[in-house]
Amino acid sequence: MGFRLPRIVSTKQSLQRSSSTGNGASPKVVDVPKGHFTVYVGEAQKKRFVIPLSYLNQPSFQDLLSQAEEEFGYNHPMGGITIPCSEDDFLDLTRSLNDS
Repeated sequence: MGFRLPRIVSTKQSLQRSSSTGNGASPKVVDVPKGHFTVYVGEAQKKRFVIPLSYLNQPSFQDLLSQAEEEFGYNHPMGGITIPCSEDDFLDLTRSLNDS
């Protein structure tokens, strides 16, 4: 059982880094509920959103992820996925996904 501990520790550290707010503060891992993940959205100032994993199956959200990949590759400056769109556009998209 001792050989499993390093994987658990590295996974927990990875979750903490990916939910960094970008201002030096690291929220607790528990502030992202099971079945959700964190993205950062905005043009000038990035805002953190916790969204359901089910969005990953939606073509419109997959388009946003493709745009993020084109702009940032896999090196996201905020430590988590950064979506390159305005906050208003992102909120409109998530409202439409919630209505579906």
